[in-house]
Amino acid sequence: MFDGYSSSELVAIFAMQGFAGLILFSVLVLMALGLAIIFGQMGVINMAHGEFMILGAYVTYLCSNIFETYIPGLFCIYFFIAMILAFIAAGALGMFVEWAMIRHLYRRPLDTLLATWGLSLILQQTYRSIFGAREVGVQIPDWMMGALPLTDMIDLPINGIFVMVLTFAIFVAVALLLLKSGWGKQVRAVMFNRTMAGAVGINTERVDRMTFGIGCGIAGVAGAAFTMIGSTGPSSGQLYIVDTFLVVVFGGAASLFGTLASAFSISQAQSIMEFFLSGSMAKVLTLLTVVGILMLRPQGLFSLKIRS
Repeated sequence: MFDGYSSSELVAIFAMQGFAGLILFSVLVLMALGLAIIFGQMGVINMAHGEFMILGAYVTYLCSNIFETYIPGLFCIYFFIAMILAFIAAGALGMFVEWAMIRHLYRRPLDTLLATWGLSLILQQTYRSIFGAREVGVQIPDWMMGALPLTDMIDLPINGIFVMVLTFAIFVAVALLLLKSGWGKQVRAVMFNRTMAGAVGINTERVDRMTFGIGCGIAGVAGAAFTMIGSTGPSSGQLYIVDTFLVVVFGGAASLFGTLASAFSISQAQSIMEFFLSGSMAKVLTLLTVVGILMLRPQGLFSLKIRS
């Protein structure tokens, strides 16, 4: 597999593919954070999670066009405003979906899966009707353009570095929210024992709605970040939904740090193997490895210890 490459070329290849894997890692982490909250904390299989990501991407696309056309002087900061609006739009839609549909399907995982799969098809067609079937891209601000040269053979794109920094900041914020805030304590209480949480005065329905909304809002932020490294189409979210579920299950459904470790290992393995093998073969080998590990450790890389 490494025949024909010098040692310096292999170092450069591994460095560049490793950085490309970190960009994929950033998207997977942002997607998986929202899904880990929804699936890990609530037990809901949300097959429409990718469409909430694409909603955030389209909100960013609209903000890019509006700022470029009407407020060109502030175009350099449009992404930060778009990121906030993407979170609000995806979170609000998520809360509405939880109120209108999900709350009637708790403890019915198969029904939830089918219902959210139908929702994903509806949202895809809605995006197709509004924005068209073609993929669209955003105009990146000038300060995100270019690359930082590390060596003569290795360049790191600035937009990729920005996405990774953004991912780290959001991960820290979500971890603090779940582990240190009063709302996070309520979420964990509902997850461990819903009946007892309700008995001590926690509004479990409100916690469920907020949890689902925040999970979907984080997916919207993932969509905003996705526009910095790729184009957006109505079905782009489905390209990541399987990998995102894989990350959550492999890392441990209720573990944020397991999600982080899982996303890193899967993204790096895929990125490096895709260079030397075909993309489909890299995916197959990654899936086989993950399935083999899950057979030995069904609870994932990390699991919560719960007193019985």
